[in-house]
Amino acid sequence: MMNTPKPAINVQDGFFYQLRRDNLLVEITLVSEKKQMGRIRRFDKYAVVLEVDGREELIYKHAIASVAIAPGAASPVAGGPSTPQGPYRPSYPGPSRP
Repeated sequence: MMNTPKPAINVQDGFFYQLRRDNLLVEITLVSEKKQMGRIRRFDKYAVVLEVDGREELIYKHAIASVAIAPGAASPVAGGPSTPQGPYRPSYPGPSRP
């Protein structure tokens, strides 16, 4: 059996996957400073599909300045249970800390 090296963890993919899986409302700020709020439906190496007001928009990643959970979207389900640790923060695979 041949040992093949594991590919490096892509933080961006993990973050987008978690946001999509939890169906969280996100705010995407473009390099033009325009802000779009919606839910991530799909993403790949080059683009993100964001559902905004019932329609899907394709946003190229090179046009994105930042992605954040929208203010007030602290719970993955509206009206869902709160956690004793404070606001909900999605976990995603990132670099391990010593």
